[in-house]
Amino acid sequence: MSRAITYDKTGPSSVLSLVDRQTTEPGPGQVRVKVVVSGVNPTDWKARQGGADSKPLPTPQVPNQDGSGVVVEVGADVTGLEIGQRVWLWDVAWQNPEGTAQEHVTLPARKVVTLPDQETFDTGASLGIPALTAHRALTAHEGVPAQLVPGALTGIVVLVTGGAGAVGHAAIQLAVWAGATVITTVSGDEKAELARRAGAEHVINYRTESVAERVKAVSERGVDLVVEVAPLANLDVGLEVLAPNGTIAVYVSESDEPLPIPVRPSMIKNVRFQFIMTYTVTDEQKSASVAAVSAALADGALRVGDEHGLPLTRFALADTAQAHDAVEQATVGKVLIDI
Repeated sequence: MSRAITYDKTGPSSVLSLVDRQTTEPGPGQVRVKVVVSGVNPTDWKARQGGADSKPLPTPQVPNQDGSGVVVEVGADVTGLEIGQRVWLWDVAWQNPEGTAQEHVTLPARKVVTLPDQETFDTGASLGIPALTAHRALTAHEGVPAQLVPGALTGIVVLVTGGAGAVGHAAIQLAVWAGATVITTVSGDEKAELARRAGAEHVINYRTESVAERVKAVSERGVDLVVEVAPLANLDVGLEVLAPNGTIAVYVSESDEPLPIPVRPSMIKNVRFQFIMTYTVTDEQKSASVAAVSAALADGALRVGDEHGLPLTRFALADTAQAHDAVEQATVGKVLIDI
């Protein structure tokens, strides 16, 4: 038996309950991991919230996609993973009732990745959704290889909007690791300092400065790639600062409203728009992202914590509801659950 957080209907965080559940043995191609830290992302509370009305689920759901821990059991036909290995996990709860907000999780071996000895479980639980999304966004530009390596973005100018967010933070770190010139926008001085700690060379407070003027002062031709968190608010400026043949990679929208794309300015610059949902990228794209994130992690390029620009807010497993609320309320940094 092991403790787990579950919900049997969608709704507010109050639908989450702490229960005891039978531990599942791994089948062929699976491993069982003792979870040490579970990471919380906006996608987790949104999935739990569901639509406007609460709906019952066919089977109880354990929330949270990301996590880190230790392999405790290996099923048949699994290679490259051994009992006792430290690992990080991705997309655990996608189309699956088993998430990481539990003491033990059994999952496909491909979603279990070795965590280097020098890295913390906190880092491992903070990768998943943010880092894999960031990698796909950074590789959306024409001419960039499908899998980032050091030097892959040399000569590329990247604008990361919302550089103090979890995806923005990962995008900054991965872009710097791959050799890009990184510009980022933030909403205040505190977030500006976080973006600098993440490695951004040029930080713009969009509330007090002209983003277009600052970008053009850094790169007269503009930016090659925009990693975009708020397309409705930022599209006009993004198109203004985008270099010819540039790409705007959109990984989230602040609402479900249609995105009005100025057609002629986009045509003149031969703009590429890439919309990103990390769950539904191709297997090849996901594999490339996992491999690149693992390589950057091994190089010490992906770090979390206040000193690295991503403050950590912690909760106990029994307080998962408060952790979900903290993410929904846009807590700066990364929200983690200690299992």
